[in-house]
Amino acid sequence: MLTHIYNFLEKSVENFSEKIVFVEPFAKERKEITYKEFDLYSRKVASEILRKLNNDTLPLQKAILIILPKGIDCLISFFGVALSGNFYTLLDEKSPKERIEKVIEVLKPKLLITSKDLNLDLNLPTLYTQDFKSFNTDENLITKAKEKHIDTNLLYVLFTSGSTGIPKGVSIAHKSVIDYTFWVCETFDFDENEILANQAPFYFDNSVLDIFSSVKVGATLHIIPNHIFAFPAKVLQCLEQEKVSTIFWVPSVLIYFANTEALDNFSSKHLKKILFCGEIMPNKQLNIWRKHLPQSLFANLYGPTEITDVCTYYIINRLFKDDELLPIGKACKNTELLVFDENMNYISTKEIGKKKGELYIRGTSLSLGYYNDKEKTNKAFIQNPLHDNYLDLLYKTGDIVAYNEFEELLCYGRADNQIKYMGHRIELGEIENIINSHDKVRNSACVFKEEIICFYESKEEIDFRMFLKDKLPLYMIPKHFKRIDSFKLNQNGKIDRKALYGLI
Repeated sequence: MLTHIYNFLEKSVENFSEKIVFVEPFAKERKEITYKEFDLYSRKVASEILRKLNNDTLPLQKAILIILPKGIDCLISFFGVALSGNFYTLLDEKSPKERIEKVIEVLKPKLLITSKDLNLDLNLPTLYTQDFKSFNTDENLITKAKEKHIDTNLLYVLFTSGSTGIPKGVSIAHKSVIDYTFWVCETFDFDENEILANQAPFYFDNSVLDIFSSVKVGATLHIIPNHIFAFPAKVLQCLEQEKVSTIFWVPSVLIYFANTEALDNFSSKHLKKILFCGEIMPNKQLNIWRKHLPQSLFANLYGPTEITDVCTYYIINRLFKDDELLPIGKACKNTELLVFDENMNYISTKEIGKKKGELYIRGTSLSLGYYNDKEKTNKAFIQNPLHDNYLDLLYKTGDIVAYNEFEELLCYGRADNQIKYMGHRIELGEIENIINSHDKVRNSACVFKEEIICFYESKEEIDFRMFLKDKLPLYMIPKHFKRIDSFKLNQNGKIDRKALYGLI
């Protein structure tokens, strides 16, 4: 029985010890590491962690804070922490000190892993990446730690922004990541021949697919720095040179690449699987990608951080018009989707069309709650309203969905992005989808401040009145349109909607 994420690495070391597992193709000097070397360094780090924490005899997992840039050393830290029987939290090395302090207050970490180059002074016992080589492996300590391990132990706590300003720590167990990784590899037919290129920052849950799926099947993962995505031609050249077969990127990046016309000069014999997740993907830009890579598989994945990255998927199997909404599809294996209206009445898959509700999730993928925050946990993870016979938790996603005629889910956006205006309930995401289909619009975002205001990215001012007249009811047409050169993106590569209010 597989209970530990490190089992994936041990199996791949047996089968592919000399194969390259991780590559930093844009490092000053190209960096790469084999499965055997990666295992060795991870064991060194695990041993040092266990030596450092040896005084604490309580049978509790310890929080290890990691502050490092995206790279191989960061991944060694992940696996080292996991092997030590503890759990990790990664923060962006560019995080403001105030956010780091807030996370430390919630997490109360016992140890910090970082680089001397970052000059951090957080008053914590610290391991430095520069010392990894000099650590000694202690197999006795590792064996004891593994004997104590169970699959409901935490693997990581990932901090997202909290509405009160206090970050929320989403707690994810080994069993959830193991279950998810098996599903990914089975559904998308991953094997040792797969070559992936990572876009997601490692503190963003989309990276879970890249990292653990690669290690499970003996694949190779290329780690592309966040800032390089500002140069589409450079990234696409890298994909071709490295013979990348799979990417899993956020829609904002795919949209940007399509809008810059970088794909016009890109033809790949190798890129066979394009997966995306994190936002609604407009069909206009997706159709550009599909036109350039007609033989490739495209899949729309959906899921909040609280359910281990992904809970629904749709492998695109038909043509879509530019102004259609792309389905988020059906439940992943070992996951159940439940839709309830605002009065908590169940909406079945047979209730097709405009009967919308909020999506709730149940299954192994569910987070074990928000770290050190019972109040937020109890609000987001609720007893299944269909019964009260035993503890059966659902995660309240906050996303508005409806079923189409294929019993696939359509996602209209966030419930907190749903407004009531002139007596009508309106999903702003539905408006954005139509505006994005305009041939001169690169991307758009709507906000509500007494009236609906649409920001759109375009090279020129556009009069939308005639375009929207037959596509949206009058009450859904924004009162104001504001052209911008480009959207500010947040750390995860999504449109920073909060920043838009400052432009009103």
